[in-house]
Amino acid sequence: MATRPRSKLPTVQLFTDGACKGNPGPGGWAWILRHVESGTEKADSGGEPKTTNNRMELLAVINGLRALKRRANVEVITDSVYVARGSQEWMPQWKQNGWRRREGGRWRPVKNVELWQQLDKLLSRHQVRFTLVRGHSGHPENERCDRMAVEQAARYA
Repeated sequence: MATRPRSKLPTVQLFTDGACKGNPGPGGWAWILRHVESGTEKADSGGEPKTTNNRMELLAVINGLRALKRRANVEVITDSVYVARGSQEWMPQWKQNGWRRREGGRWRPVKNVELWQQLDKLLSRHQVRFTLVRGHSGHPENERCDRMAVEQAARYA
């Protein structure tokens, strides 16, 4: 009996950024997806008239992951400590506590909970790791995402 070779997950890099003119204010998000083996890229961006920078950072990752058609090994490359640490460190505790967090000795709902819950579902579909880069430090894809996100925010200004 022949054995089927194990299918290897495709590896993709997801570069993301969010921008906001004021906080809250008009905002934009952007992502670039790159299939590592082939070098093929896709990109998209969007925005909202009144939002926050954290929401735009979350939507960049959410929309980038939604663009994937099948399960993948994903490296999310972002300058958002909020998204990276939230996904890797804070979310498990938030879920365990009913999507609440301690603040000043009291339980408070997690901010942007609906986006965190969407992100949680998307992360469970893939093998994901986060890589933090410094914003505005010359990282080519981060700078490109920043330009796209700023352009989207400007549409609503």
